[in-house]
Parts: sequence; C-alpha cells; structure tokens
Amino acid sequence: MAPIYDIAVVGYGPTGLTAASLLGRLGHRVVVCERWPGLYGLPRLTHIDDEAARTVQAAADVDEALRDSSTCHYLWVNGKGDTLVNIPANPDGLMGYPDHLSMYQPDVESAIDKRLRGYGTVDVRQGWAVTGIEQDDEGVALRLRGWNAEATTADGPHDEVRARYVIAADGSRSGVRELLGVERQDLGFNERWVNVDTEWLRPQPPEFAYGTQYCDPARGHMTINIGHTRQRFEFALLPGETSQDMTTPEAAWRLLRQYHDLGPDDLRITRQLVYAFEARIASRWRTGRVFLAGDAAHTMPPYLGQGACSGLRDAANLAWKLHAVLGGQAPDTLLDTYESERRPHVTALTHAAIALGKVANTHDVEAAAARDAAFFAGKVPPPPPFPPLDNGVLRAGTSAPVGTLTPQGRIRLADGRTGRLDDLTGFGFVLVAAEDPTAALGPERLALLQRLGCAVIALDTVEDLDGRHSAYLRELGAAAYLARPDFVLFGTAADSTDLGALVDDLASALTAGVEAAA
Repeated sequence: MAPIYDIAVVGYGPTGLTAASLLGRLGHRVVVCERWPGLYGLPRLTHIDDEAARTVQAAADVDEALRDSSTCHYLWVNGKGDTLVNIPANPDGLMGYPDHLSMYQPDVESAIDKRLRGYGTVDVRQGWAVTGIEQDDEGVALRLRGWNAEATTADGPHDEVRARYVIAADGSRSGVRELLGVERQDLGFNERWVNVDTEWLRPQPPEFAYGTQYCDPARGHMTINIGHTRQRFEFALLPGETSQDMTTPEAAWRLLRQYHDLGPDDLRITRQLVYAFEARIASRWRTGRVFLAGDAAHTMPPYLGQGACSGLRDAANLAWKLHAVLGGQAPDTLLDTYESERRPHVTALTHAAIALGKVANTHDVEAAAARDAAFFAGKVPPPPPFPPLDNGVLRAGTSAPVGTLTPQGRIRLADGRTGRLDDLTGFGFVLVAAEDPTAALGPERLALLQRLGCAVIALDTVEDLDGRHSAYLRELGAAAYLARPDFVLFGTAADSTDLGALVDDLASALTAGVEAAA
C-alpha cells in the first residue's frame, strides 16, 4: 500500500514550493512530485510585489530569499523615448516591503526549498512525472514514472503515492490538468518575445537599474534589472522571425547592440529563449480532491508583473483552507471558496495585463501615434487598483473594507521579542485589537481562537514600532480587526461588545462553508 500523505503537490516552481512549505510549516505530511531532478536554477520571473514578498516571508527566510533584490520602478516610453507612464515604487509598501521588487528567482526558490526540507514532514521526490490519477471518497492516487531528462520523457521505473488532496502546480502545460480533462479559455492575447537574460561584467549602469518598456511599433522591447548584478532584455518577434532564428547568440548580440549599444564586453548571456505570452484561464480549478494552482490554472501576459504573484496567492489561499479542513475545523465545502475567491481576482488582473500588453504591442505606426497623443493629453485613465475579494470567507453585513489586504509592521512583544508581525505570530489568523480583548471575548471564544491557531495582539500590551497597526485601526474606525492567514481582512469589530460577534462570525464562515460566508 502506498503511503498516505495529507497533500501531494505536483510541480516545484514558485507556487508548488510555496504551497509545500506553508503546509509543511502547519505540520502536514506533504509529498512533492516534480519531474525535473533539481531546481531550475535560472530566473523566469523577475518581479514580485509586497504581498508576494510577505508570502515568501511565510515560506522561507525572506532575507535570504531576497538577498539580491532591489526596489524597482517602471517607465513606459514610446519609440522616441518619450515617457508614456511612470510607475514609481514605494520603498515601504503596506506589507513592510517595497511594492515593486526586482529579485533573483533561484535565490527565492533555494530559500523556500531549504526551509521546507527542515520541517521533517515534506518528502521531495524530484525526477518523477505524474502519469495517472485515480480518486475516491478518501483520497487521490498518483501514478508516477521516472523522468528521463535527456529524452524529456517518462520512461523510468513505476511508483505510486496517495494523498487526501492534491495541488497541481505543474505549469502552463500542466500534465495534471490534461489528465483531468480540464479545458482553458483563451482570452485572445498571443505574442512572441525573445528573452535574453544576462549578467553584468561591469557595474550596472544607472539607466538599467529599473524597468523600461519600449512601446515602439517598429519592435517592442523591454529591459528590467534582476537585483543589482543581472539584467533581462526582451524583444518582440517580428513577422517572419522564427524561434530558431531568434535564439542564436548572434541574434541576441545584434539586438543588444542595436537597441542598447551593449556587447560581450558588457554582459554575459545566461539564458536565451522565445516565450509565447498568452492569457488562458482553466474552466475549473477543482476536480474532486485535485486543485489547479499557478500557471496550471491561469496564465497572463507579463506586463503587470502579476503572474507569479498570483500563483503565490493561490498557494496561500489553498494552504490555510486545507489546514482547516484537514484539522477538522471546517468542512470540505470550504475548499470551494478557493476558486470563487481567486478566479475573479486573477481574471481582473489578467484583463489589466492584456490592456497593458496591447499598449506594448501596438505595431501600427498611426495607431501608435494616436496612442501616444492620448497619453500625452492625459486621456488614458490609470490602471484600476487591484480588486479586493468580493465573496467567500469574509464577514457579511458590514461596511468595513473586507476582502482588502491588511498591513504588516514591526512590533515588540511584552517579553522583548522584536520583529515583523508575521514572524512573531506565525502563518495563521491574527486578531489585532486596540486593547486587551480577553475579558470581552471570554474563555470559550479564546479557546476557539486557539484551536484555529489565531494569534491575538493587543496594542496596549505591545509596542507598535512603526505605528502601522494603530494607524490601520484608526483608518478602519474599529476597535479590532481579524486578518486571515493570507493577509486578507475578514472583518472588524466596532467596539468591545462587537468582538465576540466577530469571532462567532469567523467560526460560522468556516464551519458552514461558502453559503454562510457569502
């Protein structure tokens, strides 16, 4: 009989790594099935936001993960170099990190891998491909076969693992999604760009220490720093240019010289390939006990920098809900809120990314001139703010901004421990109150919060070193707020008499499932 795990995670990119680490941190037995024998070791993503950085903080030593990162702002310019959009970076975002970070993906993946291997509850099986799936009322059996990396085929020995639930985070070409027969909706964006990743052989020039999108109808192109020592360049493929033509070193040096006056004395090329930028969303994200996450569930063009961030949101959302279900604190129906919460959010971001992609991929000269004139005249509205969650595990019947994100600052506890909020409270629910809520809640509700793994922070007994949490309570006009493990505001308490009802509403939302929470 195959060993039974709580969760099997298929795929060991950022989404799978994060999900496995968060679930391992929560004490669950996790098996990871990844066909490639090691971590990828090269950057695919280059940008995360402060919410994603906070998720990395929950999954790894964040200072190690982001050791070669830098605040990144973005310029969008036309073919003449005139600025269309200037997107500055806030060095101190809501979550305690810059709201735009350029980072080196291998550092992040190595840090998460290191953390999760230390839990003792996560088995990482690299070099194994999933070739079959069978489900029943108790769990899922995954048939495995050894992966031949040289031949890129599964022709090795057979094996099987069994888990109560499966997270398929195996990329845009997800084999699990194919085995489940899940189709994807094509949102109609398809562009090919060649990616050239490089390392500087000299100090990074200041004009490359940020991201620039060149919206040139002759050939769209872009560059972004990867931390302080690496640089990514991307160039749109023109009609008649093939992937084979554009992945030769000669093509890369020709483009780098033509557009940036850079050559082999300036840079070393570390990776070069053609990407198909697409927008696809799976028709369903749950099939029985199997959940699609990250690129397996949704892909978007890179122009908003939210592809990987969306996958990390998936991982955090699924992790705490699986923990509640596996721990007997919520029914299986709670897991239906994963898709109902995440799909509208990621769909809105995908459409925003498509809109930006159309700006970057305007190939007609006259259309580009009209686009530029609209920008210069101030007739182009700014991108809409990120949407909140508008349904799911949220307190109903309130004017509070439920579904939005809650802040993270630094605090000092009564015992002298000092650090970021999450480092001192853990990955779980957090109740932050202006005053000690013990008397208002009473022993039964406090015991409930303890069972849910909810940390209680009373700002009259700790030092709010940045003043961030106190300011947030004043902004809310509330006596307390309750944040979900994925940093989403569940609800607020107007005063001490409302605290008990807030906790009761959380218990109802979890135990009654999606209908009570909606």
